[in-house]
Amino acid sequence: MSAAVRDLSAAHAEVKAEITRTDSKASLLLAFIGAVLAGVWSAGKDLPLTAYTLAPGLAGIATLLGAASLLLSSVRPNLSGRHGFPLWATLTPEQIRDAVATDIATDIAGLSRIAVTKFTALQRAIDLTRIGGTLLVAATVITLGGAA
Repeated sequence: MSAAVRDLSAAHAEVKAEITRTDSKASLLLAFIGAVLAGVWSAGKDLPLTAYTLAPGLAGIATLLGAASLLLSSVRPNLSGRHGFPLWATLTPEQIRDAVATDIATDIAGLSRIAVTKFTALQRAIDLTRIGGTLLVAATVITLGGAA
């Protein structure tokens, strides 16, 4: 195996690993958001809520739902057939060998674009989760502080 082929194979594996890491992080963050929303519902359903607590509380919930939506869109499978196994499912074994042998650099570029899109969505979802959490903490402080 030549050094160039080895380097391409290593780059290909690295990009695929980064996509897997991002999907794992997104899954964990989705689980966290679900737990926070369940906790908010459990705690908030029995409390007397006023407009002072509802405003930041509902804004926090809406922000967390937006973060969850963004995460779901980032891990949604792409079955358009342009890349990866959907395309391979339409090829013969010989065509797959030819495509892999000649298009690994193209595959790395395509996977890298997918990874960057996923990274960006994950960053935005984390930012929204922080904002939503801050709003929920504000609603909790208002409720427990007696200002409501």
